[in-house]
Amino acid sequence: MPRDTLTREQIVRAAIELLDAEGLEGLNMRSLGKRLDSAATAVYWHVKNKDNLVILASNEVWNEVGLPDLDTVDWRTAATVMAGDLYRMVTTHPWLVMAFASQPLYGENKARHDDHSLAVFEKAGFVGAEADQAAAAVFTFVLGHAIGLSATVSVNRRLTNAGRNAQETIREAMTQATEIAMRFPHLRERVDSFAAGDYGAAPEHSFEFGLQAILDGLEHRLGARSLPLPDRAGAEDLDSVHR
Repeated sequence: MPRDTLTREQIVRAAIELLDAEGLEGLNMRSLGKRLDSAATAVYWHVKNKDNLVILASNEVWNEVGLPDLDTVDWRTAATVMAGDLYRMVTTHPWLVMAFASQPLYGENKARHDDHSLAVFEKAGFVGAEADQAAAAVFTFVLGHAIGLSATVSVNRRLTNAGRNAQETIREAMTQATEIAMRFPHLRERVDSFAAGDYGAAPEHSFEFGLQAILDGLEHRLGARSLPLPDRAGAEDLDSVHR
């Protein structure tokens, strides 16, 4: 495809497809040009380099995260919906988690998401830096929960590309990890409770449990502010114990 018939939108969409299939390590201008049926040099007329392309691709996928109308839903419902959408987005595009760890990511769509997230927690009653902290607590939880899946996808791809049987290699690693776990009482009890012996697997609905626990904690902090002074002092003492 000649450079004058390519558009940046086409390039970014093709880059996302390539990233989903091959990960960060599989993204290069030659592979992208082949996917677009175009010379790699034609791509450079629209994007500066690979890092710039990752920024553009990451910004595009933020459109997949919904922004609930804060005039029609309460803050906790909005936070739950946004976190759920974010989790689905980053697990659909597992390269994004790795990209966060390797370079700065920014763009208008991400800024729109971040702005709406702050609005959610300001509606809840957080002000100033506390709204940022509340938003960051939820965001980092979602990102952290997605790391396991992203790493699994990356490991499977790396082993397969190296000509190894990914499932067999991972199974052997888990067997060794389980043997080590059996030396420790709490892990041993957990291994015994899993039919497949995969003590590293997260229990079902772990994401929902963790998210609601975080929102419970944020709601508790807001509620402590409205207590009468003696009760509030007790709540603050309890908070200091938890910290």
